[in-house]
Amino acid sequence: MKIESVETWVVKIDPPETYLGPRPGDGSGDYYVRPPWRSLYSDRFETMLVRITTDGGLAGWGEALAPVAPEVAKAIVDRLLAPTLIGADPRRVRPLWTMLSGLMRERGHLVGHQADALAAVDTALWDVAGRALGAPVHALLGGAYRDRIPTYVSGLPRSTDEERSALAREWASRGVRAIKLHLGNGVDADLATVDAVRSVHPDLRIAVDAHWAYGLADAVRLGRGLDERRAWFLEAPLVPEDVDGHRELARTLATPVAVGEALRNRYEFRAWLAARAVDICQPDVARTGITEAMAIADLASAFHVPVAPHHSVGLGISVAAGLHVAAAVADLPAFEFQPSTMAVANRILTTPLTGGPVAFDLPDTPGLGIEVDLAPLLENS
Repeated sequence: MKIESVETWVVKIDPPETYLGPRPGDGSGDYYVRPPWRSLYSDRFETMLVRITTDGGLAGWGEALAPVAPEVAKAIVDRLLAPTLIGADPRRVRPLWTMLSGLMRERGHLVGHQADALAAVDTALWDVAGRALGAPVHALLGGAYRDRIPTYVSGLPRSTDEERSALAREWASRGVRAIKLHLGNGVDADLATVDAVRSVHPDLRIAVDAHWAYGLADAVRLGRGLDERRAWFLEAPLVPEDVDGHRELARTLATPVAVGEALRNRYEFRAWLAARAVDICQPDVARTGITEAMAIADLASAFHVPVAPHHSVGLGISVAAGLHVAAAVADLPAFEFQPSTMAVANRILTTPLTGGPVAFDLPDTPGLGIEVDLAPLLENS
C-alpha cells in the first residue's frame, strides 16, 4: 500500500452564531482582535482539510486547527509535506511523523503553522491506517478506556451576566453540570459572572478561561476568588510563554491551572510539567496531531496530571480525532464541547457525530469513523 495523492482544501463557513459572540467594532476586515484578548478572530469558521489517498483508492481525512489564514497551513502541506509522502506506506504512521517533523525542525518549525499542517496530515494517516486495518483509531492507540466521552459546555456567548445565566439555565435543564466561561474582563467582573452562572444549579461546576489576559498579581486575585467558590479549573490565566508565572500561580491556588491549547509538542509540555506549572493538560489534537497528542498524554501521566483535550473551532474531522484520543487517555476529566462549533462541524460529514452537551458516543467504525462530503467544501472554499 502506497500513498498516491495528498490533497488540501481551505474551508470558510459562515456559522449561525459567531464563535464567542458578536464581533466588536465596526465589523470591517476579515480578522479582528476581541479585547481584552490579544489574538485575531474571524466571524467565519476557517479550517484546512487534508485527504490522503492510496494506490488502492483508500482515503483518510485530517484537519488543522487554523482559525485564521488556513491558506498558510495548506501551503505547508502542498509544498513541504505532500512531496515527501508520495509513495510511502500510510500505515507506518509514527515513522512518517518522525520524518515529517524533522523537515523543518532545525529551523525552529516544530511549532506554529508547520505543526498545525503536520497535525492534519498525521490525523489523515491514522484514518487511513484504521480503514486499512479495519479498526477504529482508538483501538490502534491501545484501546478505549470508556464507551462515552464526558464533555463540558464551553462558552456562554452572551453580553450580560443575566443573559449568560439564562443560557446556563437552559443547559442545566438538559443535564449539563459543567460549564467553562470565556472571561478575562477584569477580576471583579469575572467573579461576578461566575457568581451569576453558578447560582443556576447547586451541582454546576464552573471553569474560567481567562484567555491569557492577566498579569500574575491579578491572576492570583482571580484564582483566590475561584478557590473560595470551589471552581473547577482556571485556564490560560497568564501570557502563554510565562512558565514561571504559571508555576507560581499553580503553587498558590487550590483551583487547578489548565494550559495547553498554545502548545504543539511533547517537548513544550515537558517544560511545563517539569516546572509543575500546569495541573490539567489541554492539547488540541488539531494542533498536535494524534501521534503527538498521545505522546503528550503519556508524558502527563508520568507527572500524574490529567488530560482534557482542548477544542474550539475545528470541524467534524478534528472533533472525531479528539474523541479517539480522549477515549484512549486514562485520566480524562472531560472533552470540550463547543455548542457554536458543533452547529457547523457536522456540515462537512455525511453522518453527523452524535453526542453533547453531556457526552459523546465513542466512534466505533474503521479509522476516524466519519465520511466527508466534498460538496459543501467546494461551495465554501
